[in-house]
Amino acid sequence: MDNIFITPEHELLRDQIARFIAKEVEPFAAQWEEDGCVPRDVLRRMGEAGFFGLMYDSEHGGGEADALTNLVFAEALSQSTFGGFIITVLVHTDMASPHLFHAGNAEQKAKYLPDVIAGKKITAVGITEPGAGSDVAGIRTSAKREGDEWVINGTKMFITNGVHADLYFVAAKTGPGKRDMSMFIVEKGTPGFTVGRALKKTGWLSSDTAELIFDNVRIPAGNLLGEEGKGFYSVMKNFQTERIALGAMAVGHCTRALELTLDYVRQRQAFGATLWEQQTIRQRLSMLDAKTRAARQFMYHCAWAVTQKRDIVQEVSMLKALTGELVNEVLLTCQQFHGGMGFIRETPIERLWRDARVLGIGGGATEVMLEEVAKRY
Repeated sequence: MDNIFITPEHELLRDQIARFIAKEVEPFAAQWEEDGCVPRDVLRRMGEAGFFGLMYDSEHGGGEADALTNLVFAEALSQSTFGGFIITVLVHTDMASPHLFHAGNAEQKAKYLPDVIAGKKITAVGITEPGAGSDVAGIRTSAKREGDEWVINGTKMFITNGVHADLYFVAAKTGPGKRDMSMFIVEKGTPGFTVGRALKKTGWLSSDTAELIFDNVRIPAGNLLGEEGKGFYSVMKNFQTERIALGAMAVGHCTRALELTLDYVRQRQAFGATLWEQQTIRQRLSMLDAKTRAARQFMYHCAWAVTQKRDIVQEVSMLKALTGELVNEVLLTCQQFHGGMGFIRETPIERLWRDARVLGIGGGATEVMLEEVAKRY
């Protein structure tokens, strides 16, 4: 399933990730689902292996790779059958820390980025609120300047890594306009900043998700991330990286589920023959494989377009909508073909099916993505 964008270096990275998953993740991740989080020592080992700073500058310990390399990483990571582990990592590498890398000044990067890349500090991004999900401009959390400090008040919801992160990049309104918002760096332990509650989810069980409360949280003026009042545009820009990563997660899940299901139907006997010998089953799996391969090529095209510095908001929105729906179609069918075993908790196909559902919601719901597509025609 390779394509013209893959290089020998990409293959080496893919192999490194596969070995890490086989050794450090799959044997232990069922317990992480019970615990509700990924152990910090595992994340530190990923940082030490160089996985957490692929696109960041070498000055701070990064690999200075391009978007294609980052996509290879996300897709290889998504061969794991534990979505909670995957999203814990991808939020850190592709959704939260890019705010620091793209908008941070030299002092902020020098202070935080080396530990972020090394896995010593895990990051989260606080945008979503109880009344504002895909509608970023609808946030109500506010930040007001008082002398040499900013004072933040508000609540964030559905924040991945929210319980155990060390560093949070928080969006807050800083003016009267709908898009007058800014991004801020908030460290764990800052007075007034608390985790309201850890949220119980249907899937992504080894990923901690939280409600965050900001009650007169005072941070230094120097913790403003990027330009004041430009946070909305920073969030929109970063969504492109995030949505390609989520597309990679969806495609990775599709690929793994089809592999598992092909193995299963070739062995499972029913009515004197294997399930594979049933025409409808092999034809449906063949079509789903075709759709997955097509989506994968489109995904790599989007990452390549990023390396060409092209405006691909429409294409990335298409990708997010397409893969978010496709992964649910694939997993529902694969679970069906597993019969009763597909409904047993802790089997890989049940876990993938459960984890896939949110990929049509998180990071921009399918309906919102299609509106982003439509308004650019």
